[in-house]
Amino acid sequence: MNRYTLSIMLLLCFSFCALAQKTSQSYAGQEAREIKALSSDEVTAYLEGRGMGFAKAAELNHYPGPKHVLDLSEKLKLTQQQISETQTTYDKMHSDAVRIGKEIVESEKKLDSLFSTGAIDENQLVKVVNSIGQLNGELRIIHLRAHLSMKKVLSPTQIGEYDKLRGYDQNHGMKHHQHNH
Repeated sequence: MNRYTLSIMLLLCFSFCALAQKTSQSYAGQEAREIKALSSDEVTAYLEGRGMGFAKAAELNHYPGPKHVLDLSEKLKLTQQQISETQTTYDKMHSDAVRIGKEIVESEKKLDSLFSTGAIDENQLVKVVNSIGQLNGELRIIHLRAHLSMKKVLSPTQIGEYDKLRGYDQNHGMKHHQHNH
């Protein structure tokens, strides 16, 4: 066996050992969480109606988000009408997201409680987890719907400027970049 082969084998062995160690790490420290499945940052994000990446499919395909549009309103040279429409879109999205976020947190608390008390059975498991999944789907729709609305409020030039200001690659996917005006 030559040195090169030995080096490759050792590298693969070390890589495998590191991967095995990483994948076998426990959840130590997380058992003290109020809701075991959610970090305090995740709970806060749900309760505050934050996006949490739910609208990436829209955001990264030239459908701006209302919160960021409001933050960039001067640079985007929004009209008063556009600001008003964007604020309305944001307010609806935010209130709906907070409402659903609270339901998700409560459902996660219920799931955690059922496990911690030993009171869970198969039927409860399916019911609560399906409910959490449905709520997360609704939350994603709320965020994506707001991005969809913004496509109708902004001009193609403003959307291009938004993408630029947000640091998105202007050439990637531009051939598919269409506006419904």
